[in-house]
This record gives sequence, C-alpha cells and structure tokens, in this order.
Amino acid sequence: MTQQGAVLQGYNNELVKCIEDLCMQKEELNKQIQQAEEEKTKLQHEIQVLSEQLECVCENLAQKVASRNELDKILAETEAAYMKILDSSRTLLNVLKKEVGSIKHSPDLKTN
Repeated sequence: MTQQGAVLQGYNNELVKCIEDLCMQKEELNKQIQQAEEEKTKLQHEIQVLSEQLECVCENLAQKVASRNELDKILAETEAAYMKILDSSRTLLNVLKKEVGSIKHSPDLKTN
C-alpha cells in the first residue's frame, strides 16, 4: 500500500505543478491583456485627437476653397470689364485718328 501511496503522491505533486504552471500562464496572459487594453485605449484617444484635427483641417480647407472660388469669380469679372475698356479705348483711338485725318485733309486747315 505504501507503494500506491507513493505513486498517488507523485501524481498529486505533478498535478499541483501543472496547476501552478497554468496559474503562471494565466498571470502572464492577464498582463498581456492589460497591456493590450492600455494600448487600445491609447490608440483610441489618438484616433479621436486626429479625427478632431482632420475635421478642423477640412473646415479650413473648405473656407479656403470658397475664398479661392470667389477670387476666381472676381478676377474673371474684372478681366472681362478690362477687356471691354481696352476694346472701347481701341474704338475711341480709331475714331480719333479718323477725325484727325479728316481734319488734316480739310481745305480750311491747309496752309500754303
């Protein structure tokens, strides 16, 4: 019977060692889980901060695009008005040249 008791004691010791090993593995796994949860929380915070920054950049960009579009419109209108002024100036110059030409050829202005 002592031999059976010794075998049983050996099984018991081995079982206790296996249980202790499992407990150590569980503790290590718990540490890894805690680290992963901390990393997850940190990353979620960074995502929130970056999302807020992205929103600000998008709003700023939209305002700048709207301002640029308004400037494009003003420039187009200004260039069109300037082209009309140039056209009117050319027309005025041509009329003036004709008038001066006709005055020079008029008999009243010819001198001997």
